[in-house]
Amino acid sequence: MSDINARIDAEVKANDVVLFMKGTPQFPMCGFSGQVVQILSYVGVPFKGVNVLEDQEIREGIKAYSNWPTIPQLYVKGEFVGGCDITREMFQAGELQALFEEKGIAVKQAS
Repeated sequence: MSDINARIDAEVKANDVVLFMKGTPQFPMCGFSGQVVQILSYVGVPFKGVNVLEDQEIREGIKAYSNWPTIPQLYVKGEFVGGCDITREMFQAGELQALFEEKGIAVKQAS
């Protein structure tokens, strides 16, 4: 495993929910990253944002790591979930919330 793969692997395994994104959770730098941040915030799941714009190695390495060409990329308990479209579709269908609960990650209850 290359150094960059090891660094990405460590992030994915050390955090229950990780979003590799452009920008930060507080200041997303693209609409797709912003949408995923909004979804995660709405369901109330704590997550770590990794800003790929700060590190070119991670920006390119994450694409090879997941075999997925675009950013953002969401990981839950070490497992690649998908990008913006997949995350949004799963959220709208209630599947994302079910995945979090199945993995033992508490979600905010809808009021």
